Amino acid sequence: MSMVIKPDLLSTDSLKSRYEKLAIKRHPFLERSRECAELTQPYLMMRPGQTQFVTPWQGIGSRGVNNLAAKLLLALLPPNSPFFRLVVQEAELVDVDPKLKLHVDEALTQCERLLMTEIETGAMRVGVFEALKHLIVTGNSLIYLVPEGGIRVFHLDQYVIRRDPAGHALEIIVHEKVDRTFVDLPLDSLGIDKPSSSDQTTVDLFTSITWQDDRWHVLQEVGGVLVPESKGTYPKDCSPWLALRFIRVDGEDYGRGLVEEYLGDLKSLETLTKAIVEGSAAAAKVLFLVKPNSTTKETVLAEAPNGAIRSGNAEDVTVLQVQKYADFRVARETMEHMTQRLSYAFLLNSSIQRQGERVTAEEIRHMAGELEDALGGVYSILSQEFQLPLILRLMHQMERRGLFPKLPKGMVRPMIVTGLEALGRGHDLLKLQSFVGDLASLGQALPEILMRINPEELIKRLCIARGLDAQGLILSEEELMQKQAIQQQAQMQAQAPMLPGLPIT
Repeated sequence: MSMVIKPDLLSTDSLKSRYEKLAIKRHPFLERSRECAELTQPYLMMRPGQTQFVTPWQGIGSRGVNNLAAKLLLALLPPNSPFFRLVVQEAELVDVDPKLKLHVDEALTQCERLLMTEIETGAMRVGVFEALKHLIVTGNSLIYLVPEGGIRVFHLDQYVIRRDPAGHALEIIVHEKVDRTFVDLPLDSLGIDKPSSSDQTTVDLFTSITWQDDRWHVLQEVGGVLVPESKGTYPKDCSPWLALRFIRVDGEDYGRGLVEEYLGDLKSLETLTKAIVEGSAAAAKVLFLVKPNSTTKETVLAEAPNGAIRSGNAEDVTVLQVQKYADFRVARETMEHMTQRLSYAFLLNSSIQRQGERVTAEEIRHMAGELEDALGGVYSILSQEFQLPLILRLMHQMERRGLFPKLPKGMVRPMIVTGLEALGRGHDLLKLQSFVGDLASLGQALPEILMRINPEELIKRLCIARGLDAQGLILSEEELMQKQAIQQQAQMQAQAPMLPGLPIT
């Protein structure tokens, strides 16, 4: 039996004080995320009061974050293809006519197109890409699905969260600073004074989302005053607030980012890059030295134009050299090794192909598959905390707006078909394709090998690996025999000799 913890919705504490209490537990995660952002993309998480960005000396961190976020975006929201399927519970289709099941599948396919159209027209990819970058760097991101369409992304320094031991969100409080002119509430009736010329033009807006009694309860507080009109509830699986994590750690309310796992390499690469850049700048400086009391004068050497002829002794003039090439070489080689490790971590294309004259396409595909497998855990957590809740919320919103048919409750459910599930089917497909290729090559030399293969079973497994429904697509044994009999009869009629004088039937 799972433990159930119910937060006190009727607490006398204001949302501001409650936010400040929970922010104490968030502090170490926030500091860690700021440290990670400074080495990758500093604008993602700035320090309080910071007005200037910290510019990293290396760019591999920022490049890796953009590359991995783009890969995840294509995996979670693939263009021109649904990342989910609406399926009917198997228990409901035990005694259903296959023709009726085909009509049901066609209707559900149309519903899937409606949902995908909503995603494409709602410009969600921009917000999801921003959220993915925050997940990679800070490990946390809060998404709000706007009822009118679109996505708002809240950063880790804008919200606090409390989870139960199983990792489910129990309480979320969002803090925003909103301009008074954008607050669509009668502030005078709430006891908030009108701003004068010397007052601040913003007010603190706190939004609380709390899980209690199998529903989500939401309310807001503006300027320290609770807004009665803001109270509302959401159904269990239809909350527009999605608290995402990149890496889940049992017992922690906040997630961990990928950058944190490679923070040591990023720090070392930052230090080495800075040393090499500054050392290279010092080594590039050209400085001539003239021996004291020599016949060659400094002013004559400094004022002489290029190609001029002057009297002097070449041995009196030397060029100052750093002579640190060996030290720079050690630092450069170490920096290249760290760059290679980070390229593997962020799935950069440069890390896939090894250095060599002969690198086969099969080797590149194999290495790329190994790198993609490393994201299996990320796919699994994002499919449960992002993809599935996103579809459930969109179905709820579109039903209320009359843009989606009302489906029987508990009979139809969405099933994610990308991410980890697609990875598994992709590996099965590659294995089957390699197996069929081996059979084709061996069958030319040993035809008896092909006689041992069950074609029907092979076709079924290929359909499963492709994610296709084999029902109605593959002929049964009886249907195959009937088809073969018809073909044989037609062939016999075509080959039968026609006798003269007899009508052709």
